[in-house]
Amino acid sequence: MEKLARAMAVVGGLVLSILIVITCLSVAGRALNTVFHGWVGQLMPRVSQWFLDMGVGPILGDFELVEAGVAFAIFASMPLCQITAGHASVDIFTNNFPRGLNRFLRMIIEIMFAAVLILIVWRLYEGMLSKKSYGETTFLLQFPIWWAYAASLAGAVAAAISGVYMACVRIIEFLRGHRIINDDLEAEV
Repeated sequence: MEKLARAMAVVGGLVLSILIVITCLSVAGRALNTVFHGWVGQLMPRVSQWFLDMGVGPILGDFELVEAGVAFAIFASMPLCQITAGHASVDIFTNNFPRGLNRFLRMIIEIMFAAVLILIVWRLYEGMLSKKSYGETTFLLQFPIWWAYAASLAGAVAAAISGVYMACVRIIEFLRGHRIINDDLEAEV
């Protein structure tokens, strides 16, 4: 499970890195486009027009790519976050609870988290089928919207698998009374 989670996180990180480069290039292109249409265009119209003809400007559909890619990157990072108990937690009160109660609470939380992740997978799948059947596309790039749903679905399925795994681990930990996965979240009382 940890290998799957780490592989998904690496792929999600690579996609996010590519999106950062796309965003930076698009912002720089937009700024250069403004310069070439502004004072440089007035001082050196031929040079300015040459650069504009070369395609200097924002990347077409950059926000569409970012929108689809970020959704995938978020879902791709969830399995590692789930396996390592990296989700935000407020444990001001629970630190003072007995171990058995903390194990019970963690088991309930993991079961609920797994159920929510399964619900997300189901709804993403239904949404993907809906977008595919209607043939919806993005405005500028005209790529099918269901592709973004499919990419997000792949990450969500991995997150759901890791969520179910962690729910099973927490159930076994509760029933046996000791930790299987050490995540340093259990109170030492």
